Amino acid sequence: MEYLSTRDKTLRKSAAEAITMGLSRDGGLFTPVAFPSISALEVETLCGMPYRKRAAYIMGKFLEKFRPEELNQFTRNAYGPDKFDHPAVAPLRQMDSKTWCLELWHGPTSAFKDMALQMLPQLLSASLRLTGEKKTACILAATSGDTGKAAMEGFADVAQTRILVFYPENGVSEIQKLQMVTQEGGNVGVCAVKGNFDDAQNGVKRIFSDEAMRETLARRGYFLSSANSINWGRILPQIVYYISAYCDLLNTKAIKLGQPVNFCVPTGNFGNILAGYYAKRMGLPVKKLICASNRNDVLTDFIRTGVYDRNRPFHTTMSPSMDILISSNLERLLFDMSGGRDDLVREYMGQLAETGRYEITPGMRTRLQEVFYGGFCGEEETASTIAMLYQYGYLIDTHTAVAAKVLTDYRKETGDMTPAIFVSTASPYKFCDSVLSSIGAAPVADSVDRIGQMAEATGVAAPARLAALKGKAPRFHDVTERERMEEKVLEFLK
Repeated sequence: MEYLSTRDKTLRKSAAEAITMGLSRDGGLFTPVAFPSISALEVETLCGMPYRKRAAYIMGKFLEKFRPEELNQFTRNAYGPDKFDHPAVAPLRQMDSKTWCLELWHGPTSAFKDMALQMLPQLLSASLRLTGEKKTACILAATSGDTGKAAMEGFADVAQTRILVFYPENGVSEIQKLQMVTQEGGNVGVCAVKGNFDDAQNGVKRIFSDEAMRETLARRGYFLSSANSINWGRILPQIVYYISAYCDLLNTKAIKLGQPVNFCVPTGNFGNILAGYYAKRMGLPVKKLICASNRNDVLTDFIRTGVYDRNRPFHTTMSPSMDILISSNLERLLFDMSGGRDDLVREYMGQLAETGRYEITPGMRTRLQEVFYGGFCGEEETASTIAMLYQYGYLIDTHTAVAAKVLTDYRKETGDMTPAIFVSTASPYKFCDSVLSSIGAAPVADSVDRIGQMAEATGVAAPARLAALKGKAPRFHDVTERERMEEKVLEFLK
């Protein structure tokens, strides 16, 4: 299968080339030329497999030169018990007869990014071999909190790679920051950016598009690649858990084969919910994809009106991984819903860069609203949802609370009681201060001590790797202006 750029569909690459490059040189995102189908019979077969085998089978449909035995080894490496603390890897938790929560945070960094970023290094290493690339890949990532740690954890000391992560100086939780700045590995680097996530993400995109920078790094023996969800190797593993969740519902006889389900996904950069859309494109019986935003509700307005407008106040919230006004992966959806109109995508992305706004065609808006529903959740509602579910014995993080609340709102507004799964993207222990406050406890002063405080207050055990943060000394202290991110890259790759 070939992959083409959303901004120039004549530019085509193999899967290995797309994963190695990360971002097309024209600034576009690589997307499959066509989507393979998954039949009802295949879904039935997948029901009898563990998660890792489901992952190898599904990803194999998109990776033409990767051998099945190779993919099975990759998934054993990525999703084994030394990495994930739950045997199901991505377990479903039943809330009631029509509602489930998909827990995606049982990996090494306690966030859903592990689902893809434990796999991406495997795919990239294989891609380097397949393409014959001899230079060292420099992985650049912008993070709103979870991608950075998950990417460094996945790539730490991986041969022929170096990884540099940029994060907004005051835009991540204290636990997220501590996870990043204490990261071990001889090939990793971390730098705070004075600004928000969009500033960090725009800086990374700017570096990727800088031909002079690419030439300088090539002379030094490096090339740039990405660990953000702009890389197809990040999106592909995420498709798996939507199909796997459907299989798990079938296994418990909660639904019948072919019966539709809804997914409600907390999202900022649009990568997580896009993977759900791609699962639907493959034939998974998904009725509605419910896009849940926090106060930064640019996606909610876009789905409801067809107008994307980032010209609005930026809010720093208790769900920081969603504090985003420029949703990069939306570009892939625009390409698909326009019927592959790269000229339209170029026009929209140009308008976004120049004016911060674009409006899709009426036909695209109709197709968008047939598949997606957009809703958002404010700070008080987020806190009250955490408190409510805690009263019923379930402790969730702030991002999961946004999804739970928006799913409730969707059902009230539409009356649609289709069996639904809301997606849990992080352990509550990554946001101890907000979760403790929401359940009526005053957080102690030291951010790491809050982990022990919450475990004692709730009786819910903390993930071992988060508990182990206590006493770890930071390795990284760099802070840069957003305009000087290029200098930090050059310093890192001397």
